[in-house]
Amino acid sequence: MSRHLGLDLGASAIKAVVLERDGGSYRTLMTKVVDTLVHETPERIVAQLADVSRDVAAGAGGVATVGITIPGTFDLTTGVAHFVTNLGGASWDGVPVLEPVQDELRAPTRLINDARAFGFAESRLGAARDCHTAAFYTLGTGVGGAVVVGRKLQLGYGSAGELGHMTVDANPDAPLCGCGNRGCVEAHVQASAIARAGGRDEAVGVVEAARAGDARAREALAEAGRWLGVAIANMAMVLNPERVVIGGGVAEAGELILGPAREEVGRRVRVPPVGRTEVVPAELGYEAGSIGAAVWGAEGA
Repeated sequence: MSRHLGLDLGASAIKAVVLERDGGSYRTLMTKVVDTLVHETPERIVAQLADVSRDVAAGAGGVATVGITIPGTFDLTTGVAHFVTNLGGASWDGVPVLEPVQDELRAPTRLINDARAFGFAESRLGAARDCHTAAFYTLGTGVGGAVVVGRKLQLGYGSAGELGHMTVDANPDAPLCGCGNRGCVEAHVQASAIARAGGRDEAVGVVEAARAGDARAREALAEAGRWLGVAIANMAMVLNPERVVIGGGVAEAGELILGPAREEVGRRVRVPPVGRTEVVPAELGYEAGSIGAAVWGAEGA
């Protein structure tokens, strides 16, 4: 048996998990959550990651590998960040993330984007564990994604799987996405868009109102679901995935958003095999990112 550490860097918290591996099976040994030093420099946040890794590894009696998620982009070869969403953005450009943690623990360390970690975890241990090909969307402040083909996470030349930035709306006045493009999935389905459409300050308020029967709130979630369904229909045509897994905070709306998404897929997918792609909720919840990071580190060693 061996032990493997996963660190999930987020804008509010760093989530850590240690998994024990026995062949192809994993079980959780320990978890820890600490507040991210959001007002500090990128270098200080990386130092915090190293501190957390040291403390958690010591508590577990040592670890064989480390995996780290960051909510942004980085160089696959060097482990140097380019851009980290909601934690300083471009101020991370050129900041080493992998090396300081690897030096702290003297263990093989790998980086992975947070949405890719979510998809990888759900592919290996969650809602798509029995699938050969699957796609994953995580709905929240933004819309992240991942693609698994042949049970392997696809990275392309570094950022494959940015499903939230697929264009689904080609109208000239389509909503502007944070990436600079108009009509991205994210621009229609992110939490702020749902909150705005539902007449609430936050998406969670829209979900609560929809559950209470508020018509505007229900339509806001249904509209987001329909746009998500357009994206999923495109994935069905390109990949024929057995399953599309939906996670993240907005996905807590459940069938209020997944039902309309499935209906839209049914309307748009006309080329056989029709209806073979399942759209299902994620299974691993809050710890999916840290679990994915731990398994990413373990299976890359």
